[in-house]
Amino acid sequence: MRYILLFGGNKGNVVETFAEAERQLADFARITRKSSLYRSEAWGFESDDLFYNQVVEIESDAEPLAMLEALQQIERSLGRTSKSVGGHYTSRTIDIDILFCDSKIIESERLTIPHPMLHKRRFTLLPLCEYWSEYVHPKLQKTVLQLLCECDDKGFVEKCS
Repeated sequence: MRYILLFGGNKGNVVETFAEAERQLADFARITRKSSLYRSEAWGFESDDLFYNQVVEIESDAEPLAMLEALQQIERSLGRTSKSVGGHYTSRTIDIDILFCDSKIIESERLTIPHPMLHKRRFTLLPLCEYWSEYVHPKLQKTVLQLLCECDDKGFVEKCS
């Protein structure tokens, strides 16, 4: 299966944390493409530290729930102590979101794919547009580029590398 993930973080050496996450991903997936690194202001809460984000495409035989568990284990190993709950966001060493899994639509208590907020966040859409601008959101039936053009989020996001 093809997964498109979003790495995010704003605590510690985020670039090294992302690199270690990639090394750990290699145990069960093959990275096929990744965006440049972007930085952005915090979304949904106040923070003095900018966030770094990167989209990573992988191929894996892991089913979506198994992938979620594996990604959460990577997050924990890299210092993530708790997930955001009920829209309450905090600074973190790393967050790994599953944006897409092939063209699947999954809505369960533990997992929603496509990610339910991706179309509302410039920090997700801008790096996605780097290689996946024509990817069609399976639920909204719009390309990533269309979603970016329609996005109301005007927060600061810039390409770093």
